[in-house]
Amino acid sequence: MSVRTRQTLWHSTILAVLVLGFSASVYLIVRARLYGRIEDQLTADLSFVEKAYPHGAYEIAELDEHGAVGFFRVTGDCAYVSHGWKRAGLDRAVTGNLSRWTSSAGDGREFRLTRVRTGRAEFIVAQDTTHARGTLANLLLVLALGLPLAFAGAAAGGYFLAGRLLGPVGALATQARRITGESLAERLPVENSGDEFGRLAGAFNDTLARLQDSFERLRRFTADASHELRTPLTALRSVGEVALQDSLDAAAYRDVIGSMLEEVDRLTRLVDCLLTLTRGDSGRVPVTRQRVDLGTLASSVADCLRVLAEEREQSLELETPTGIVSDTDPGLVRQAVTNVLDNAIKYTPPEGRIRIAARPRDPGEAVIEIVDSGPGIPAQHRDRVFERFYRIDDGRARETGGVGLGLAIARWAVGLCRGRLELDS
Repeated sequence: MSVRTRQTLWHSTILAVLVLGFSASVYLIVRARLYGRIEDQLTADLSFVEKAYPHGAYEIAELDEHGAVGFFRVTGDCAYVSHGWKRAGLDRAVTGNLSRWTSSAGDGREFRLTRVRTGRAEFIVAQDTTHARGTLANLLLVLALGLPLAFAGAAAGGYFLAGRLLGPVGALATQARRITGESLAERLPVENSGDEFGRLAGAFNDTLARLQDSFERLRRFTADASHELRTPLTALRSVGEVALQDSLDAAAYRDVIGSMLEEVDRLTRLVDCLLTLTRGDSGRVPVTRQRVDLGTLASSVADCLRVLAEEREQSLELETPTGIVSDTDPGLVRQAVTNVLDNAIKYTPPEGRIRIAARPRDPGEAVIEIVDSGPGIPAQHRDRVFERFYRIDDGRARETGGVGLGLAIARWAVGLCRGRLELDS
């Protein structure tokens, strides 16, 4: 069943139970009040007869003549039967030794009787319950007819209200069906951001925004990767075609092969970076935490890359005391430090200075700093240098052999270790 149907049934059932309980309560309360009054009247009539009996038959007859007591019978020294008792034929209703009972009279009416014995005298009074029974029968009829109508009205009202209530859901579903991979910029309408449907639409819109951002980054990543792969492949093809068209000596062929190997090396590094980022995006890179001395780790990275700095006549200074430890993944941290330091060496001019330091900072934190005397990063590029394939100077980056992924991998690796990579230019 649909939500609308289920809500209608629940609404109707609950309302029907409430109405049924209310009707039963009304019926029982009215019945108790009516029969309570009859019992009170019987007690009062019996009291009148008992008080009149000591004064003789005359006093008893006065009760009958003036209508103070309508139905009564007295047996004993002053026996008396009221006119109403005779007309109703209530002698037939007197049975057994009951003190209170209900019985039908000779004319078909129903009476409630009560009896009291005092010495040799017996007093029986009666009250006609026909009117009370008729009132209860009419009330029961009204309730019996009203309950189905109330249930039908509750069902119709619940179906209408459920339709009005669930209308926004249908509108949201219709709008959501129109959104495809090519129209992720569209959003669901939010009529009231404070109600449940507004919050649902807002959450869905947030999801769409994240999906749109993911799709855009995927498209940009695919386009950039295709562009980066096309450049060395084009160079390889061009060099190969030139070599085939011209007759070259052995030295020239060696130069051609060397040029092709440089492009192959560039392709290999690009593919390795892409595979690293792909594994990172898929969450398949395990993080192994252990106690790592950051000073020792930074020194080992500097020793590995020192030859690159010496080729450019750069000075590589170390401030890496031991004893600065952190619970982290040494492999990921090493990769991040290697990428940042390699980036510093590439973009620091010859005879420049590069300093790598490890020190404690805030309580519970340690920091590795890499400082260079390069040209710095302009303000408009600082928020984007960690994006994939982003370059400040595209031509110069290709001259240095960069593919625009080193800093992106470094930030990813540091983030995976629950750290952060900060830039201060």
